[in-house]
Amino acid sequence: MTELTLAKAVNSGLRRALADDDRVVLLGEDIGQLGGVFRVTDGLQREFGTDRVMDMPLAESGIIGMAIGLAYRGFRPVCEIQFDGFIYPAFDQIVAQVAKLHYRTRGAVRMPITIRVPFGGGIGAVEHHSESPEAYFAHTAGLRVVTCSTPQDAHTMIRQAIACDDPVLFFEPKRRYWTKGEVDEDADFPFDRARVVLEGTDVTIVAYGPLVATAIDAAIAASDDGISIEVIDLRSLSPLDLDTVEASVRKTGRLVITHEAAQFGGLGAEIAASITDRCFLHLEAAPARVTGFDTPYPSARAEEHFLPDLDRILDAVDRVLGRQNALTGWSAS
Repeated sequence: MTELTLAKAVNSGLRRALADDDRVVLLGEDIGQLGGVFRVTDGLQREFGTDRVMDMPLAESGIIGMAIGLAYRGFRPVCEIQFDGFIYPAFDQIVAQVAKLHYRTRGAVRMPITIRVPFGGGIGAVEHHSESPEAYFAHTAGLRVVTCSTPQDAHTMIRQAIACDDPVLFFEPKRRYWTKGEVDEDADFPFDRARVVLEGTDVTIVAYGPLVATAIDAAIAASDDGISIEVIDLRSLSPLDLDTVEASVRKTGRLVITHEAAQFGGLGAEIAASITDRCFLHLEAAPARVTGFDTPYPSARAEEHFLPDLDRILDAVDRVLGRQNALTGWSAS
């Protein structure tokens, strides 16, 4: 076991993938000599050369377009999108080509492309640097969408994404890049399965990426009031591991879902609808969502009001427990 930050864990996973398979190549803006804006690819170009770790022009559509050509030729490209809000120039290539070529060719063509995306807020960045675009891609058939929340998951899941023959959007929670944790570099687990982080009996909280740590904090705080919360880290956003969530909700009878992205059309709506279908007779209250607001991401000075925090999650826990009136805020406790 080695203690690594989440950023270093991704770096370690990339290094292992490059060493294990000569077909793996890295593409991105400033990922070579600089080592990336967050230094996630630091040292990889020196170790593997400019033919394996390639600095690309500031053109995201060109990065993904080149990756498609490389995949056609048998390579396993790993693309870095420098910030979440920069992915939109490549949106056409991702949803119209990368996601569809395997299906369109009846399996004759595979697109083993991994697209790394630092996402989410909490770092005081300027416009277009703190977005959560995961729902766009989870909605697109033909793409796998995953996200990590711990250094262990970061190391293992990036290797699994690169080894997967499907195209994978790999979202990295940038405000957790400096979180440290123990990493077993030989660990393996299904990267399309959710993880029960904390077990509980009263309420299920479903989170992913940057908000898993916040959900854990909420569960610890709630325990002081005698409330037992089960926390689930989704890991995979498409496909969703609804079986794990269903098993938890059948036990607790209450569900809170939290994510940084806006509420309307977000992953929370899909999870709430699906679990209501599966667990209608077990639910003691309607599922609650704690999300970003339905606005463009605000300036850095206002982001603490935009992002879901411990207090907002605990408020939702009170609502599903019937301890607070959702309309008036009146507390029954």
